Amino acid sequence: MSKVEVNQVTQQCGTTLTVGGGACKTAVVDATTVTIGRCGGTVSLASGATQSGFGRAGTVDWDTSIKTSTVTAVTGKGYFVNTTGGAITVNLPAAAVGSIVAVSDYASTAATYNITISPNGSDKINGVNNNYTISTAGLAVTLVYADATRGWKSVTGSDADATGVVPAYVVASGGSPCSGAIVCTNYKTHTFTGPGTFTVSSAGNSAGSNEISYMIVAGGGAGGRGASGSSSGGSGGGAGGFREGKTPQCTYTSSPLACTSGSNNGIAVTATGYPITVGGGGTAAPWPANFPTLSPAAAGNGTPSTGFSLTSTAGGGGANRSQPSVVSGAPGGSGGGAQGCGSGGTGNTPPVSPPQGKDGGGNPAHSSGAGGGGATVAGLAGGPANPTDIGGAGGAGATTSISATPTAYAGGGGGGTGGTVPTPAGGGAAGTGGGGAGSANDAGDNTAGTTNRGGGGGGGGGSDPGSAGLNGGSGIVIVRYKFQ
Repeated sequence: MSKVEVNQVTQQCGTTLTVGGGACKTAVVDATTVTIGRCGGTVSLASGATQSGFGRAGTVDWDTSIKTSTVTAVTGKGYFVNTTGGAITVNLPAAAVGSIVAVSDYASTAATYNITISPNGSDKINGVNNNYTISTAGLAVTLVYADATRGWKSVTGSDADATGVVPAYVVASGGSPCSGAIVCTNYKTHTFTGPGTFTVSSAGNSAGSNEISYMIVAGGGAGGRGASGSSSGGSGGGAGGFREGKTPQCTYTSSPLACTSGSNNGIAVTATGYPITVGGGGTAAPWPANFPTLSPAAAGNGTPSTGFSLTSTAGGGGANRSQPSVVSGAPGGSGGGAQGCGSGGTGNTPPVSPPQGKDGGGNPAHSSGAGGGGATVAGLAGGPANPTDIGGAGGAGATTSISATPTAYAGGGGGGTGGTVPTPAGGGAAGTGGGGAGSANDAGDNTAGTTNRGGGGGGGGGSDPGSAGLNGGSGIVIVRYKFQ
C-alpha cells in the first residue's frame, strides 16, 4: 500500500485532496469545498486528537445502558431512564452555550414515578433556576443550553411536553390569614384591618403563579348632623373607595367593579415587603345647641387605604345642616349626601377605572338629608324623592367573595329625616355594605358605618334639639393568591 506524507498541502485550483498529517506534519488547506473521506470509507480522529469547528447537529449519542438510579449527565449524551422502581433524578452538567442532553422515559412509567431533571448550580431551565419534571408516560425530552437568560430549552416540543419547571407559588405572611389560611383548597387570603406589611418570602416562577388578587377599601365619610331650630336632618356619609383586582388564576366570584383585565387585574409580586395602610372612618362634627353656629359645612372625610402602589380614596363626609342653606356633600371615593339645595359630593374622585364609587344624593331644599354614595349605586336625594319625605337612602356597596364568603363593602350612609315630617317612618336606609342608617327626627337612632367595611355614617335627625351624625366605618385590605 502506498503512503504519502507531506509537511504542507497548498491549494492550487479551488479543490483539494483528502488530507491528514502525522507527527510534526501540518496540512493547510484553503479550498472552496473540502471533502474528507471516500465512498465506503471511515473518517476517524487519531488517538489523542481533537476536533474543532464541526459542532453538534442538535443530536446526542445515546447511552444504551439503562439507568435505574441517579444519573450524572454529560453533554452530548442521551439517557434511557427506567423508573419502574421509583422516581429518578438526572443531574445536568455545568452548562455552556450549545450543551445538549436528552432523557427518555424508558419504561413509560414517568406518570407514576417522575423523572426530575435538575440544573447545575445557578443554571436555569426555561428561564428559572428550578427543576424540570417529566410526568408524562413515554416522553423523551432533548434540552439544549441556549444562553444565561433562558438556560436549558427543550428542542423537541414546547415546555408543556412535560410539567416544565415545577410551578412555585407565592409564599407570604402578614395580616390575618383566614382559618388555616386555606380557601377553596388551593388559595390563601390575608386580611388587613389595620396597617401592616404583606411580606413575600418566595414569589412564583411564572406568569400567573406569582400574581395576587386584591381588594382595597378606604374609610367611609361621617354622617352630617341635624339642626336644632331648623328641623332639618343631616346627610349620609359617602362610602370609602372600593377597588378590586382579580387574576385569571383565582376562581372566586368577584364584584362588578373588579378589574379582570389590563394592568391592574392582578399584581405580580416579588420577594419583598409591601406596606399596607387601612383608612379610618371619618369623624362626625360635634353637635352644637344652636343652628346658626353650625360649621363646618360637611362632616369629616374618611382616610385612604393603600397597597401595591394603589390607593382607594376616602369617602366624602355628608353635609351638616347649617347656614347658609346651600350645603353640598364632600367628594371622595363615594360622595357625601347634600342638604338644602346643595349638590351631592362627586364620587370616584380622583377618577380611576373601573370607578371606585358613586356620587352622593342631592337635596332640593327639603328638610331631610340625602344619602351618601355607595360603591355601585349613588345616594338617594332627600325630600321629594321619598314619598314620606324621609332621609335619602345610602347607595349600595359592592359584594365580592374574595374572602370565600360573599360580603358587601362600601355602602353609603342614610340621610337624617327632618322634624317637619309628621310621622316619619325612620331615617334614610343604610346602603348595603356597611353604611349607617339615618336618624328619624331627633330620635338619635342613626348608626355609624360598620368597622372594616368602609361604609358611610348615618346622618342625624332634625328637630328640637336635633341629633348628631355618626362616624364612618374603617376600611380593609384583603389579598388572595394561589399557593399550590
